[in-house]
Amino acid sequence: MSGIYVHIPFCQSRCIYCGFYSTTGLSLRQRYVDALCCEYHLRHDYITLPPITIYIGGGTPSVLTASQLEQLFATVWDCNSPSTEVTIECNPDDVTEDFAVLLGRLPVNRVSMGAQTFNDERLRFLHRRHTSGQVALAVDRLRRAGIDNISIDLIYGFPGQTLVEWEDDVDKALALGVEHLSAYALTYEEGTPLHRLFQQGRVQPIDDEQSRAMYYALLDRTAAAGFEHYEISNFALPGRRSRHNSGYWNGTPYLGLGAAAHSYDGQSRRWNVADVVKYIEGVESGQLNYEGETLDADTLYNELVMTALRTIDGLTLSLLSPTERSYCLSMAARYIDGGLLVHDKEKGRLRLTRDGLFVSDMVIADLMKVP
Repeated sequence: MSGIYVHIPFCQSRCIYCGFYSTTGLSLRQRYVDALCCEYHLRHDYITLPPITIYIGGGTPSVLTASQLEQLFATVWDCNSPSTEVTIECNPDDVTEDFAVLLGRLPVNRVSMGAQTFNDERLRFLHRRHTSGQVALAVDRLRRAGIDNISIDLIYGFPGQTLVEWEDDVDKALALGVEHLSAYALTYEEGTPLHRLFQQGRVQPIDDEQSRAMYYALLDRTAAAGFEHYEISNFALPGRRSRHNSGYWNGTPYLGLGAAAHSYDGQSRRWNVADVVKYIEGVESGQLNYEGETLDADTLYNELVMTALRTIDGLTLSLLSPTERSYCLSMAARYIDGGLLVHDKEKGRLRLTRDGLFVSDMVIADLMKVP
C-alpha cells in the first residue's frame, strides 16, 4: 500500500493560528501546478506500489481554478482506480455550486472542510473567511454533487470559551450528518500571530481542566452519535475512517509533492524546500530542492511508538524487536500502574486509556528513546 500527498500552499488570507507553510501569492498558482505535474513525472517511482489514497491538502486547495485542478488530476490520477480514496481540503466559502459540480466530475470521493467553529465571532478572531452558515450550505452542495464522504475540522479551547459553547459546536457539527470529524485543541504555535497575541498578554489559553472537560465531552458526544474514536483527534462513522491519514499512523509509504511536502519510503524521509519560488525554480531546472535522511533503528522505533499509540488500536508489540519490546514495557510500567496505558496481553498490544489520551504527548515521549 502507498499514498500520495499533494501540498497546495496558497491561501487568500492567513489564519492566526496556522503554522503550516503557506503563501498568499496567488499569482504563482499556474507555475506551481505545472511544477507539481513535472515533479510527479520525475518521482512517481518513489513508491513501488500503486497508491490507494490521494490527498490534496494545504494551504487551501480550493483556491485553485477549475482548469488547474483538472490538470493536476489528469496527472496524479493516471494509474488509479475507483477504489482509491481521493480527498481534497476545502474552505466552506469556496464551495460554490460550480465548485461542487467540478468536484463531482473529478475523481474526488472525499472532502475535508475546516469549519473550526460555528461561532461567527470566533471565526473572525481566527481570521477565517467563511461564516458559520456557509458550512451547512457547503455540505448540502457537496451532497447534491454526489460527494458522500465529508469530514469537517473543529477547534476547541478558544480564550474564554465555555464547555457549553464547545458542546454546542460539536452538536452542530454532528447535526450536519457528516461521516467524519476531526477536533483539535487551539495551539499557540511559535511564530504565528496567535502566539504573538499571547506574548503580548492579549489572549490567554484555557486551563488544563477546562481543556480536559472539553475533550471528554467530545468523546462522549461522538460516541453517542455512533462515531468510532480511532485516533486521538479523529472520529468516523463505521467504515469511514480516513484511509490516507491512517496510512501515516500505520507507517504506509507515501510520495509528497509540492513545496514543504514530505515523503517516506519505509526507511528514509525527504522533504521539499518550504519556499514556493525555490520549489518551482528547482523543478523547472530539473534540480529538485529537497533534504532527506535515512532513519536509524532508534528513529524507526520512536516513530512507530509515536504514531501507533495515537490510534485506538495502539502499539502492536510484536512489531518491536525483543530488546525494544523490553525497553518499551519497562518505560510503560508506571503508566500502566497509573491507569494511563493498558497492556492487552491477549492481543499483544499497548494502548492509551481514556485518561491517557488526554496526556498522550507526555506518555508517548517517555516511551521513546532519547538520542
